[in-house]
Amino acid sequence: MEITYAYSKKRIDFGQQCHFTDRPTELIVDIPPDPSLAATFIEREARDFAIECSQEMSEHEVNTERIRSVSCGINHVEGSWPKDIDPQDMDQTARFRKKALKDEHYVNSMPHLCSIMRYSMEQNNAIDIYKQYFEDEEAVEAAPDQPSARTINVFRDPNEVKRTATGLSWHPDGSRKLAVAYSCLEFQKATEEMSFDSYIWDTENCSEPEMTVKPASPLICLEYNPKDSHILVGGSYNGLIAYWDTRRGSQPVEMSKLEHSHQDPVYKIIWLQSNTGTDIFSASTDGQVLWWDIRNMAEPTERLVLDPSNEGNLDKAFGAISLEFDATMPTKFMVGTEQGLVVSCNSKAETPAESIECTFIGHYGAVYALQRNPFFPKNFLTVGDWTARIWSEDIKESSIISTKPEMSYLTDACWSPVRPSVFFTVKMDGTLDVWDILLKHNDPTLRLKVCDEALYSLRMQDNGRFLACGSQLGSATLLEISPALCTLQRNETGMVASMFERETRREKILEARRQEKRLKELSQSELSQSEQSQDDDNNKEGDGHLSSEELKAHAEAQFFHILDSEIKKREEEEEEEEKKQRMAAWRHRNKMLQVEYKA
Repeated sequence: MEITYAYSKKRIDFGQQCHFTDRPTELIVDIPPDPSLAATFIEREARDFAIECSQEMSEHEVNTERIRSVSCGINHVEGSWPKDIDPQDMDQTARFRKKALKDEHYVNSMPHLCSIMRYSMEQNNAIDIYKQYFEDEEAVEAAPDQPSARTINVFRDPNEVKRTATGLSWHPDGSRKLAVAYSCLEFQKATEEMSFDSYIWDTENCSEPEMTVKPASPLICLEYNPKDSHILVGGSYNGLIAYWDTRRGSQPVEMSKLEHSHQDPVYKIIWLQSNTGTDIFSASTDGQVLWWDIRNMAEPTERLVLDPSNEGNLDKAFGAISLEFDATMPTKFMVGTEQGLVVSCNSKAETPAESIECTFIGHYGAVYALQRNPFFPKNFLTVGDWTARIWSEDIKESSIISTKPEMSYLTDACWSPVRPSVFFTVKMDGTLDVWDILLKHNDPTLRLKVCDEALYSLRMQDNGRFLACGSQLGSATLLEISPALCTLQRNETGMVASMFERETRREKILEARRQEKRLKELSQSELSQSEQSQDDDNNKEGDGHLSSEELKAHAEAQFFHILDSEIKKREEEEEEEEKKQRMAAWRHRNKMLQVEYKA
């Protein structure tokens, strides 16, 4: 059965009926082409348009309101008295005590409570819970975890115009406070809106600084007094020295006079070990090292000009950019210069000629960091150009250990205060490298990307657990080092001592061989010159004078003789360098085999 459905509609709803007829084509209008109109048209090339059919959206950022924490103190007084008894009234308190002593519940519970308290007191008296019983233990078991570091906090420059964090200093009583010096080292980029302030940060509060230090000129370095944690001393961009007392506010207590100060920026200040705890000395690129007593900063107590000719001429002096002083050597200090040299000085010298004891040919660029090993003061670390080098005071010509050249410039370095084989370096690409010379010399043990901008300063906390890095845009990053890098390993001190001694002995042998080769070459050149002069005299006596052709042949022979000698000398040096590289590779392989055997 077929299902159908009929649609019905009134005729009036269909509209007017259409009537179609056939007829020939009809021309309505004919517009001929007009060439003159072509000049009024502008030809447009084809263009592509992108059409987005989706709904337009807008991006917004929402941040919750920051709550600033405030430190408050609460003073607890005598309490637990009933409301109707005044603790200040002796009669009321005496009557209440008599009443409480007669209470049966009180009399029965006190013997039990006293026995518990007596047991706890005897236990506390038996063992001092605050004493470190095994602090003298030198060797501990190796930490099972891998070397690592993690970011704890970041302290950013609160000003709109960002400056470089050029100096860092930890509070001497712990790791709760960090002083950061801010300045712009590029004079052309300094603006009038740039702030001069430096700050003291609480490591647990990165929202705002705990205190502001207001100098007369931007600070490049800022140091806490190790004997008085309320006092800081800073070196300014214009050469002034000033000190602050945090109990007196943000303004400096006293400043040096401009005519008696440095003429260039002060890059380093160190506190000296003295009975008063008020002595410091500073170094600047003007070539001077000045000693000060902060109780009277009208003029420096002593002055040393780093002039190698010992004439005291500032025009010939080395510009100082780093400074090192060790309390175990109270009369010696070292200065790193802009010329790449490390100058060893004596502060108790009687004459200027005796002040500069020796120089070390350090780097191809300025020596930005200089620090003695805390366990072996005779060995010190320097950073400049693209390498970090470890030196011995017994070797002046070359370092005993050197890292391979990096792609980025190294800007600062420091030793670990708890491990003699570990040191840290920062670079212009924002990378922190951790080196352990007992494991390998060519590559760092840990490489960490701290930030995207360049790192300029580095400071290690005394316990070796926390590390602060200052960047070009004013960010001070606080890092926590893993126990594997801040725990003294078994026999580590002895192994590092034997390594330093072995490398020093090797460099002495190589230096003796180089010196012997120079003496042989010098004697051979003198002998050849004397023989040549005798031949010339004989020729002059026999012939009276030489012709131009003979003189030309003689000059060519002498030139090729010198050229052959230089080629032989270069080949011998390349052969010696290849021997050194093979020896270093053999030592590295031997160390790795020893490590694998111990493992």
